[in-house]
Amino acid sequence: MTADRPPVEIKICGLTDVEAVDAAVAAGADWLGAVFFPPSPRSVDAAWAAEMFDALPDDVGTVGLFVDPDDAVLDAVLNHVRLDLIQLHGRETPARVDSIRLDFGRPVMKAVGVAGTMDLDTAMLYADHADRLLLDAKPPPGADRPGGHAMPFDWSVLGEWRAPLPWMLAGGLTPDTVTEALRVTGAPGVDVSSGVERTRGVKDPLLIDRFCAAVRAAEGR
Repeated sequence: MTADRPPVEIKICGLTDVEAVDAAVAAGADWLGAVFFPPSPRSVDAAWAAEMFDALPDDVGTVGLFVDPDDAVLDAVLNHVRLDLIQLHGRETPARVDSIRLDFGRPVMKAVGVAGTMDLDTAMLYADHADRLLLDAKPPPGADRPGGHAMPFDWSVLGEWRAPLPWMLAGGLTPDTVTEALRVTGAPGVDVSSGVERTRGVKDPLLIDRFCAAVRAAEGR
């Protein structure tokens, strides 16, 4: 990493308790994410998310992760929780992304599952529709939830890719792997969830701190 590059953005996703939120803020995370998708072990309701995100510093953004949400689901959450960014992690089309951006007045980050270079062509379809992209590992066959399920994809497929939008890298990142991930991909942002958990769905403040410290060390800050 070079000193003239902007700092790598760090997103801690799937937060479920105030202790982890406080740890993420203290460690210097830029974005805090809550999951609004009941099949996930990290799903929370709007009332609890509002309490977790109460009184955050102005420079820490909040993200809500949704999977193919209808307008009623988005309304129910946004009426209770301050969200700076909507993350769409399902099969939302570019037209649906446009609709959500227009109707709810929030920027949208579209997640795209990546297994090979053909999936990067899919990501490009959102260039004129989303505000950001999240490149995640494709779920394993038979999975009932999207996302990488704690597994990385082959980062080398990003070698010649030129992103059309600001983007983040996700999928199997941990305090021990994020340095190599940044070296290979040059990602301007990283998103971690299970990689900083002590048990499934429960974040570990020490791992959050280690993850953020590893990112800053990798970029020489």
